[in-house]
Amino acid sequence: MEDELWRILYPLIQEQDNRRFRKKGVVFSDARILGVFFWAVLHDRPILWATRPANWPQEQRWRSLPSASTMSRRLRTLSLVTLLTQVWLRMVGQAKPSLVRMIDAKPLPVGGFSKDLDTRWGQAADAKAKGYKLFSIWSRGAAVPEQWRLGSMNFCEPIVAMSMIPTLRGGGYLLGDSLYDTNPLHTLCAGHGLQLVAPRKKPGTQLGHQAHHPSRLRAIELLEPGAATPGGFGPSLYAIRTSIERHFGHLGNFGGGLSPLPNWVRRPHRVVLWVAAKLVLNGLRISRNQGVSI
Repeated sequence: MEDELWRILYPLIQEQDNRRFRKKGVVFSDARILGVFFWAVLHDRPILWATRPANWPQEQRWRSLPSASTMSRRLRTLSLVTLLTQVWLRMVGQAKPSLVRMIDAKPLPVGGFSKDLDTRWGQAADAKAKGYKLFSIWSRGAAVPEQWRLGSMNFCEPIVAMSMIPTLRGGGYLLGDSLYDTNPLHTLCAGHGLQLVAPRKKPGTQLGHQAHHPSRLRAIELLEPGAATPGGFGPSLYAIRTSIERHFGHLGNFGGGLSPLPNWVRRPHRVVLWVAAKLVLNGLRISRNQGVSI
């Protein structure tokens, strides 16, 4: 699995790097630095492991490798982060336009005694946990999320959603759980041509005396019993939302997938690179299984 993904991945990295201006006098190109980083991520190993020739296939040992200190310094540069972003956008561009999107967050817990100062305690599914969260919006049938953010475990999901929604291209339906059922979020979605469909925390109750956005009233009509939903359109539409849970499940269900954050992945600048690389690897795996060329 790892070798198959690598044969697809590294040419993609080189293709994106060749389109950019290359600085003179640089010993290791951005493509080489990013390739070594992906080699570590693909095998769930620290970067130091990937800088040792013995951990590479025999046929690739003729290439010189950067030192661990060079890797640490270069991975923090804007140029390297931009290249990784270009690789991700290349895969986003392969997805077919969809009128249905799903939004949710995946907890990325760390140990309760972790010394990472940027982690926070927050809600992770049905329990409290310390760590980070991956906030993402997936188009139906896509191999990678259309938009994603990384935040601490205590970040409010509707607030993070408000930073992602304006970046979406085109309208349609956005499906979320009850956490996203807020008037401000309905207002924002409607302003960008999206109908947010999220159930109320207490369905079937009265709406009270405050004013509600028409988009929220429409979502209630679609989802709650007795609503005007010819042919059961609302429940059928909302049933698609469970596909984002499968996306999160598949993301960790293969060698090199996004498992719980290892001990050497701490602090936001490391976590965001690690998660981005895992999303790219998962997207390549899905595209390969579907017979889609990148």
